[in-house]
Amino acid sequence: MFIQGPNQEKFEIKNIILDLNGTLSVSGIVSKKTKSQIFKLKDLGYQIILISGDIRGTASNIAKQLNIELFIGQNSEEKAERMQDLEAEKTAAIGNARIDIGTFKNAKLSIATLQAEGIHTGIIPYVDIIVPNINDALNLFIETTSLEATLRI
Repeated sequence: MFIQGPNQEKFEIKNIILDLNGTLSVSGIVSKKTKSQIFKLKDLGYQIILISGDIRGTASNIAKQLNIELFIGQNSEEKAERMQDLEAEKTAAIGNARIDIGTFKNAKLSIATLQAEGIHTGIIPYVDIIVPNINDALNLFIETTSLEATLRI
C-alpha cells in the first residue's frame, strides 16, 4: 500500500510488525475487532509479523489463530535483528514497550499504542505516531487517509 507522506513523499508499506503484550493483546487477550482487522489487512496484501518477547507464553497460539508469522525476540536487540531480514523502507512497526525500540529504529513508520498495559516513555523519540489503541493503529493502514493526514507537514 502506498502512503502519501510528508512533503508529498510517497512510500510503500508492505509489512506490519506487531508486538504482542500491551499492543496486539491486552492482558493476553486479542479482541474480536482486532482479529477482524488483522484478517482485513492480510486481504489488502499486508504481511503481518508478530515479534514478541512472549512473556505470557501465548504468542504461538495467537499467531496460529491469526495465521501470521511469529518470531520470538527476548530483547530490543533480538527484535532489531529480525528487522534486518525485512525491507525496512517498506515496514511499519507497532508496539508500546522499551523492547520495541529495536523494531521502531528499523522501520519506515513506527506507531505506539497507549492501552491498559501502558507505554514506556523511552520509546517516544523512536515513534512517529501515538494512538489510543491497537484498533486505531491498524485502522491507519485500512483507511489510509487518516494516516496521510497525521503525517502531513
